[in-house]
Amino acid sequence: MNVFYEEDGSFKVASINDEQAASMQVEDARGKRSKIKTANVLLRFDRISLDDFFKSAQSLAAEVDVNFLWECCGQDEFGFAEIAAEYFGANPSLTQQAAAAIALHTAPMYFYRKGKGRYKAAPEENLKAAIAGLERKAREAEQMAAWEADLLAGILPQALQEKISRLIHRPDKNSLEYKALAQAAESAQTSTLRLLEKVGAIPDVAQYHLDGFLAEHFPKSRGFPATEPVFAPEDLPVADVQAFSIDDATTTEIDDAFSLKKLPNGNWQVGIHIAAPVLGILPGSTLDQVVLDRLSTVYFPGDKITMLPDDAVEVFTLQEGAARPAVSMYLEVSLGYDIISHHSVIERVPVVANLRHHDIEPYFNEETVGKEGEDYPWKAELTLLWNLAGALEGRRGKADQPQQQRLDYSFYIDRIEGQPERVRIVPRKRGAPMDKLVAELMILVNSLWGANLRDAQIAGIYRSQGGGRVKLSTQPTAHAGLGVDCYMWSSSPLRRAVDFINQQQLVAMIRNEKPRYQKNDAELFTAISSFDAAYAAYADFQDKMERYWCIRYLEQENMREFTAQVIKENLVRVDGMPLVLRVGGLPELPAGMTVSLQLIKVDYLELAVEARIATI
Repeated sequence: MNVFYEEDGSFKVASINDEQAASMQVEDARGKRSKIKTANVLLRFDRISLDDFFKSAQSLAAEVDVNFLWECCGQDEFGFAEIAAEYFGANPSLTQQAAAAIALHTAPMYFYRKGKGRYKAAPEENLKAAIAGLERKAREAEQMAAWEADLLAGILPQALQEKISRLIHRPDKNSLEYKALAQAAESAQTSTLRLLEKVGAIPDVAQYHLDGFLAEHFPKSRGFPATEPVFAPEDLPVADVQAFSIDDATTTEIDDAFSLKKLPNGNWQVGIHIAAPVLGILPGSTLDQVVLDRLSTVYFPGDKITMLPDDAVEVFTLQEGAARPAVSMYLEVSLGYDIISHHSVIERVPVVANLRHHDIEPYFNEETVGKEGEDYPWKAELTLLWNLAGALEGRRGKADQPQQQRLDYSFYIDRIEGQPERVRIVPRKRGAPMDKLVAELMILVNSLWGANLRDAQIAGIYRSQGGGRVKLSTQPTAHAGLGVDCYMWSSSPLRRAVDFINQQQLVAMIRNEKPRYQKNDAELFTAISSFDAAYAAYADFQDKMERYWCIRYLEQENMREFTAQVIKENLVRVDGMPLVLRVGGLPELPAGMTVSLQLIKVDYLELAVEARIATI
């Protein structure tokens, strides 16, 4: 005796070897034995082989008109034998009954399975919806096949072009466009990114890298939400000074400026003036939330994403020709450059000049500073502040340290309509006079204000270094690298949220008001954590884009051969730019040794450069 039974959602046939009340031992046509439940048996048959019975039932089931079969069913649940009698006529054969069971089972849109050979016809509305869905899937499959064919032929379909940024950076892997792209990439035995590159979907690699950064860190766009108008306070006293700033030509967020004034006792009054956006951006305002969301200005060659919108920056930047709100620290400095005293005030500071690096460096540099020679604008002020900076450096214990002959680099992207972008990489010695002047005065003001908050028992965000690790915390511990016992960031409130927060605390201290943040304030710890993560990500992006433009420069200048300095092992730094490469096959050489390299190929997507040793 043979049985036709259901197991694991499919039908099978086998011969009975042994039968119990609730189960039986069976053997299929291949000789495989198994134990099945008697309740799963739908039909018993003999006088026909297992294969013949099953093949005949399958063949007959394939001829069944499923639509007509569905029409034969009522609304009630039924068994397969019942519908076989309706469809094939009275007294259907065992083969016809098995065919009906197979037809019902393989048409789940039409018939809902109820178990043990019983079914229920799908309601008409459900059936129509299921058929429509099936037709839709067929159309989608056809569309995806067409897109895949285009991609493999080197054509970017318009539908993919319209979603290209999302497909590259934040793909919905369930979308038809991505599925077609992934299938085409698999067929071409490449990655989706490389396939898109091949079909011309990434015409501007710099924009590709920027879009990836924006997708992760500025998903709502780099633009700003609508904000309330911001006004500078008009009731502040105007300082009796003539302040000037020193910045790169591209700087628009001018945070700091300086002033000098001779005192009656012969000493100098040195003013360090820091832009004060906290005087117009109130806690809890939309712009305040923007600061806490963005956390810092993002810098990269040829562009930047500011922490504050331009209209707010314009109100508070220390722009030449205006008296702008500032938190000022005034130092009394002796003729020997000792600091006699210091105090802080909130005021409006008249700014009379925005000095730019490229304008003053030709005459204020290592060769000319502190020496007699021709006069130039602001010579006296720059020279005095440079001498003060040298004294400050000495007091920090840093003056006698050997100076690293490292260079800093500024990137400028020249964009002329109709012409390819060109990059200029301009080196400047680290520790140049104007850099040292600004750096030392910023270290001073940040360490003194940090100590002021500490002594006043007012919460702040401090920057410390110990054991070679720099960190932000609410504890005013020493910064070993700078040689100061207390240090905070407070001199760039237009560009960094930490400085903005600390300025809020400083203003409260100067005005003797309740500070916004208290000791162990959870919001302060949240700000530190968020800032650390964002600042690191922004710095990584800046490094990535500088690397991109360095590689562009190699090709722009047709530098098939170039020199580099060995850093260690197979790591080198290319001369004239901050580009670090690994060179395969580089022999063990001492650090600082110059090697000549040959450029083999570059990969802008991966920002990789392959080079080999030419000469040593």
